[in-house]
Amino acid sequence: MEDITASLEEFNHLLLDEDAVVVYFSTEECQVCHVLKPKFEEMILANFSQIRLVYVSINAQPEIAGQFRVFTAPTILVFFQGHEYLRQSRSISVEKFKNDISRPYHLMFS
Repeated sequence: MEDITASLEEFNHLLLDEDAVVVYFSTEECQVCHVLKPKFEEMILANFSQIRLVYVSINAQPEIAGQFRVFTAPTILVFFQGHEYLRQSRSISVEKFKNDISRPYHLMFS
């Protein structure tokens, strides 16, 4: 998972330049985030190899979090061709998330 340290403008360009991006927002203090992140990363890498997976620390990048109205951790956003497709926060089921993005992913990359 790639850590984002870029400006908001550079982050927006990333979303437009990539066909599919999953953004994992978290804080340093969130214990659930630390447990969920490796499970989530493993699932994405195993099932959706063409999605670019990035991590945004809400503590380090409050401007990016604010722009995307992320006020809780963890929050996961999915973008297809620069448009937000899915948003999940707090209690996130890895399996449900996998099912939710499977169809649009396979339509785009098959």
